[in-house]
Amino acid sequence: MPKTRYDEVQLKDLLLQMMETELGGEQVYRTALQCAINEDLKEEWEKYLEETLSHQNVVRTTCEFLGINADEVTPSRQVVKHIGLSLVKAMELALSAGDRSAAQLVACECVVHAETKDHANWELLGMVAEVAAGETGKALKEAHARVEKDEDHHLYHTKGWCRELAIQSLGLPAVLPPPEEIKQVETAIGASRAEQQRKSML
Repeated sequence: MPKTRYDEVQLKDLLLQMMETELGGEQVYRTALQCAINEDLKEEWEKYLEETLSHQNVVRTTCEFLGINADEVTPSRQVVKHIGLSLVKAMELALSAGDRSAAQLVACECVVHAETKDHANWELLGMVAEVAAGETGKALKEAHARVEKDEDHHLYHTKGWCRELAIQSLGLPAVLPPPEEIKQVETAIGASRAEQQRKSML
């Protein structure tokens, strides 16, 4: 069976999108923290912000190793930036309305949007890392290994916060911190199991 090849031009584009996603993620978390009123959630997002800053360095270092200018502007990168700015503006709009609980819920939704893209980026990079050879393959595998678990936490745990805070806003019993947080889930299957067990945790 012939070795699977990947498109080097698209890999470069992916890495530049990843750089912008991590930069935008920083602004999303900084704004989300202004909206957060639950202390556990605030602590969680402060940790995720620090990890996002670390991820910026991982992507930048990987770009430099591959001879890519991490600051190069491309059409797809501009779209990523636009979406990130839109998420920040959505949170600012919610904050300006004066309802902190509602703003916190909007912030959760915006973080889930941002982390869905971020998580997908790293999944794609992991797929390329599996088939890339030599020093390139080694660099991609190292980058992916350093970030993968963080991204799982960011997405699955914030999804849990989003769900439980929305349930709470409806006046229904919520599990806070969410089951995903309590059980420290790291996979989609784990997140699904945690959600299914929430009733027993009320």
